Amino acid sequence: MKPELLIAAGLLALTLSACGGSAEAPAAKAEGTHADEASDEHRHGEGEAGHGEKGEAEEEAESTAIPAAIAQRSGIVVAAAGPGTIADEHEVQGLVTPLEGRIANITARYPGPVRSLRANVGDRVKAGQTLATVDSNLSLTTYAIASPITGVVLARNASVGEVAVEGTTLFEVADLSTLWVDLHVFGADASHLRPGVPVTVMRMGEEQGVETTLDRILPGTATASQSTVARASIANADGLWRPGSAVRARVTVEQQPVSLAVPLTALQRMDERDVVFVREGERYIARPVRIGRRDARRMEVLSGLRAGEQVVVEQSFLIKADIEKSGASHEH
Repeated sequence: MKPELLIAAGLLALTLSACGGSAEAPAAKAEGTHADEASDEHRHGEGEAGHGEKGEAEEEAESTAIPAAIAQRSGIVVAAAGPGTIADEHEVQGLVTPLEGRIANITARYPGPVRSLRANVGDRVKAGQTLATVDSNLSLTTYAIASPITGVVLARNASVGEVAVEGTTLFEVADLSTLWVDLHVFGADASHLRPGVPVTVMRMGEEQGVETTLDRILPGTATASQSTVARASIANADGLWRPGSAVRARVTVEQQPVSLAVPLTALQRMDERDVVFVREGERYIARPVRIGRRDARRMEVLSGLRAGEQVVVEQSFLIKADIEKSGASHEH
C-alpha cells in the first residue's frame, strides 16, 4: 500500500477511536445479541437466511457509520452514479522527438580558432544571443556566432582554442516548446486510427498524462519495427518532456455510451464479490454490483446500483477496511 494511503487509513482509525467508535457500534450491537440469535436459530429452523444469503447480523456488518467531519478529513469523496461513456482504448508505445524545422545547426561562417564559448548543453538561449566568438583567419578580426532561434542547446561541438572549420556544426539548438510523439502501432490496431482521435500520453511508469489528439498517420511504416507511425503533438512549455524519451499512450478510437457508470476507484472486492460503497446519511453500505465494460478510468454497472445514488469514489479502501474491522470484532 502506498505511504499516503497508509497515513489516511491510520487517520481514519484514530479519529473514529477518538469519537467513541461510532463506526464500530453496529458490530458491538451485533456481538451483544449473539446468544439470543443462537437460541432463535433452533426455533426458526435451519437455513432461514436462505441458500447462501447472509443473516441479519452479517448484513449489519456490511456497513459502517463515519461522521461527516471524519470522512472529510480522511479524504473520502462521494459522487452520484449516472450515465457515462466507456472508451475503446488501444495502448501503444512511442518516442518523443523535436519538431522538424525547429532545430538549428549553427556553424562558423569563417574558419579560425574559437576565442570564447558562452553557452553549454542544456542552456536556454534566445534568438540573436551570442553562443561563441571566433577569430577569423581571413579578416583577422573576431566575430560572434549567434543562435538564430530561441530554444535549448542540445549539443556543443567546440572547445576554446580549437579551430572552427567552415561548415562544421558548433552548436545544435532546438525549440522544444512543442514536441512530437511518434506512436508505433502494430497490426490490425492501425486500421482504427485516424487524425483527431483523443490520445493520453504518459511517461513510462506513470498513470497520469497529458491529453492531446492524433495529428496524422505517417505514410509507410517504420523500417526497423514494421509498425505504422501515428504522430501527436504535446505542449512542453515547462521543459519536462525530453526528446528521445520513451512514452506510453492510450489512443481512444471510440466512445461507447452506457446508462450507468462510476469511476474505477469506487470498486473494491469483498467476500469474492465486486462491491461499491453507497453513502446514506453518515452510513456507508457495501453494495454488490455486476460490472460490464470498463476502460482506464470508468466502469459500467449492469446491476446492484441505481442512478443518483451517492457512491464513494475516493478512498473507498478505507470504507472496506473499516467494515472488515467491524466484521473481525463481531467474530470475536
